[in-house]
Amino acid sequence: MKRKMLVAAVAATVLCAALPVGAQAAAPLAGQTITVLLPPWATLPKDMTDRFTKQTGIKLSLQTLGWDEIRTKIITASIAGSPPADVTEVDWSWVGQFGSSDWYAPLNATVDAATAKDLPATAIFTYNKKLIGVPYNNDFRLLIFNRQHLSAAGIAQPPKTLDELLADARAIKEKGVVKFPIALPLSATEGTATAWYLLTKAFGGDLFDNNLKPLFTSPDSAGYKALAWEINALKAGLIDPASTGLKDVEVQELFKNGQASFDVAGWAGNLSVYTDPSKSKVASAAEGALMPTLSGKTRTFGLPEAVGIPAASTHKEAAEAFVRWFVAPENQMESYTALGNLPTRTSVLKSLDDSGKLASGKALLAEAAVVEPLFKQGTPAWYPQFSSAVSTAINQAAKGQLSVDAAIKQIAAQAAEAQAQ
Repeated sequence: MKRKMLVAAVAATVLCAALPVGAQAAAPLAGQTITVLLPPWATLPKDMTDRFTKQTGIKLSLQTLGWDEIRTKIITASIAGSPPADVTEVDWSWVGQFGSSDWYAPLNATVDAATAKDLPATAIFTYNKKLIGVPYNNDFRLLIFNRQHLSAAGIAQPPKTLDELLADARAIKEKGVVKFPIALPLSATEGTATAWYLLTKAFGGDLFDNNLKPLFTSPDSAGYKALAWEINALKAGLIDPASTGLKDVEVQELFKNGQASFDVAGWAGNLSVYTDPSKSKVASAAEGALMPTLSGKTRTFGLPEAVGIPAASTHKEAAEAFVRWFVAPENQMESYTALGNLPTRTSVLKSLDDSGKLASGKALLAEAAVVEPLFKQGTPAWYPQFSSAVSTAINQAAKGQLSVDAAIKQIAAQAAEAQAQ
């Protein structure tokens, strides 16, 4: 009890100390209105945005779009020289393209040394020594499963290998627990591509070598096996055929409603949503586990998200005030509770775990300890074209329009084309 009280006291001190700084910095900006463009999982509850306006005097015009739609809007507006918004989502995968195009204002001066140390993912959003986004979502993937579904099928523990995952899914289906046990997106969207990247690592491989040459073209390669695994699971009736038209956030609804037993490419932060009775029908059954692999030794990669300020914004100071406020400790804590965005601040993550508020904390922190980058050299500028090629080919393979072999060859050809541009 004393330990918990001490942790709470320390956390409260940190939070209270952080609040006046943001408020004081924004006070002269009272009366301004800024537009903020974010995906559904980052769109803050009204009580939080009302508090920001009360503290700073800055009004918010919130816009919510899907991940793919946000990227399209940013590119279209930036090419035209106009701001897509004053603050926008900046995904890890966009850093190379947006940084090389100078579409975003540097935020180095906005984040002091102490804050940067507490936000280690800032390195991923730095291009040519310019910080173009401040990370708010410490996203990586792990397996999320429904404990009650496993128990109903006589399964005692979550799978550690990919073969065990398929066997467990078959057992659940045969017992009639659910019709389609595996939740996995197969639409022509980013979530489909990132799930394949994860499974490629799970099969023991990587996408590219140190010279960015594809490693997934051979039938013996991890990437080839990963795509074959997905298509075979679909053909076996373990994945809902409707997934060919569903984004990742829509596939997650299947799990939340109890229609799937495994969220294979589960967002780490989503555990807080899945275990919240007000947001999930499986709150008492949802748990996290280490990502199954071919060998049984877990692997995963990080997909952090940030907020940035377009260079064309005409309200940069007010936008900076929002960015500082958005990643303040108390707001990261509340965002995790309300939306499932896993904090990017090391101090906040530790506080949540110490206080017992980190859902499946043991599994989550164990997975976090082995997070790898997708590109060891940094995300290349041509990544968006590659990602689009991946999701399109996988979607076509899932619809039966391409064989696995043809899909892999199409991905490799378009990867080479993207690199040559």
